[in-house]
Amino acid sequence: MARFIRRHRRMLQKTGTYYVMHVTVAAAVAYAVTGDLLMAFTLSLLEPTVQAVAFFVHEKLWARAASPEAALAAAA
Repeated sequence: MARFIRRHRRMLQKTGTYYVMHVTVAAAVAYAVTGDLLMAFTLSLLEPTVQAVAFFVHEKLWARAASPEAALAAAA
């Protein structure tokens, strides 16, 4: 796990900051729609959590598509 984190440190940082931004926006929108703080908090954590994982996978797939040789070398 530590090796994975070292190899993907920058992307994980980018994913983390994106997650915080997304949760903040989602909470504001959910609160504006529902008027319920608990519901807004719940909704704001659920959807961005799924999006953060999808974002990481999306970035990895794009990196692999941009450089198939580099992706093969990194996997070895």
